[in-house]
Amino acid sequence: MKYSEIREGRFVERPNRFIAFCEVDGEVHRCHVKNTGRCRELLTPGARVFLEYRPGPQRKTSYDLVAVMKGQRIINMDSYAPNIVFGEYLAEGGLGFKPDYIKPECTHGNSRYDFYFEYEGKKCFAEVKGVTLEENGVVRFPDAPTERGRKHMLGLAQCVEEGYEAMAVLVIQMDKVRYFEPNYKTDPDFARSLIDAQSAGVKILALDCCVTRDSIKIKDRVRVHLQS
Repeated sequence: MKYSEIREGRFVERPNRFIAFCEVDGEVHRCHVKNTGRCRELLTPGARVFLEYRPGPQRKTSYDLVAVMKGQRIINMDSYAPNIVFGEYLAEGGLGFKPDYIKPECTHGNSRYDFYFEYEGKKCFAEVKGVTLEENGVVRFPDAPTERGRKHMLGLAQCVEEGYEAMAVLVIQMDKVRYFEPNYKTDPDFARSLIDAQSAGVKILALDCCVTRDSIKIKDRVRVHLQS
């Protein structure tokens, strides 16, 4: 996934989930934040940020905040990116096969999943979650309680019971991490639902990414620890 017209700036403040003020070339601009999560450990005053310049007559902002520097690591924080890069990875054969059919955003039962695909006579649903929370090389999801995420795990387990394959895909929007684990402290209910989903036959897959100031691409599989 590539961005266009990326400019570097400095984070100033975030008055709400959707808007941030960032300084670019000495001028403070109102920017759209492409991630409604808390991201408090990322968006600290003075942090280096990377903004996609996207002016337009229908837009109230000219910049989208897409990535931030944390230490020596660039972290992509565009919540749309995980689905895009997983779709690319899937189509390119990153899971060890090239699907015969891929359908993004497919409804089944009472849930809508990010992907439905078919390969080698098998039918699979996949739900993708972006991961930006990192501490000492350990990455966790979510950074705030997610009832929707728990329902997705229950739904994926139901898909397996109905004879489908199912997977929960954690796209880690950075590289050089040690392992993934659920955020037991912030959302123990989601953590339990992830463990239960795996026990029911849902595949839990964590993938890190190569991130630059203007691109993100899935890189490697990352170890998953599901027991606290």
